[in-house]
Amino acid sequence: MLTQDGATPAHLAATARAQVLAYPTVTFQMGTVTAVTGVSPAFEVHTAAGETIRAKKILFATGIRDLLPAIPGFAESWGISVIHCPYCHGYEYRAQPTGILVNGAPALDFGRLIRNWTKDLTIFTNGAPTFSAEHHQQLAALGIGVVSKEIKQIVHQQGVIQHLLFTDGTQHPLTALYARVPFEQHCPAPQALGCTLTETGHLAASEFRQTSVPGVYAAGDNSSLLRSVAGSIAMGNVAGAFINHELIAEGA
Repeated sequence: MLTQDGATPAHLAATARAQVLAYPTVTFQMGTVTAVTGVSPAFEVHTAAGETIRAKKILFATGIRDLLPAIPGFAESWGISVIHCPYCHGYEYRAQPTGILVNGAPALDFGRLIRNWTKDLTIFTNGAPTFSAEHHQQLAALGIGVVSKEIKQIVHQQGVIQHLLFTDGTQHPLTALYARVPFEQHCPAPQALGCTLTETGHLAASEFRQTSVPGVYAAGDNSSLLRSVAGSIAMGNVAGAFINHELIAEGA
């Protein structure tokens, strides 16, 4: 993130909280939201502690939950050396022995993409390949190997991959492994309130971050394919401006 290169999201969030709390009109209320009910401009936010908070508008910045495969070592390495995006991690792992955990039609496009960062690249299908012979030939022409052995374990040290261990006892040394895993909405409240989802499973939101429910907005990766802190901040900025505009128009 520009001006904050290398800073963790947790650090950025803590800094943001400290800075906005300098404004007397800002407060934070911690708790687990169990439901949001009502309609604009009379929503009620219910928490696990039994509290009810009234709000004229709602902004969901609730994120998504990655559904990780049950491969030992995968979860422990997720976000460290098992990674999802070359635009987030590709530079750090450039020109290093790299794998892609993928099968089916996406293998070719994903392989072409990651090859821009490293030529030492292997696709791991974790079972029989399900992509076409033509795609297999195109991958071979790009110098991208395909290994179909089943993965038993990702051997790592504190999340840093050492090698893949296969069920037949063989190993494959790696520095990084790309994987695109399925996800679900982290919080069920938006859907329960009536917010619709896109075909990709994100909250449907307009350019101004408005959801399908009047008075309800969404920002961050719960409503966008763009999974970055910078992108989420930008979406939050847009949402805040249009929430404020709507409140003013309603005479709030």
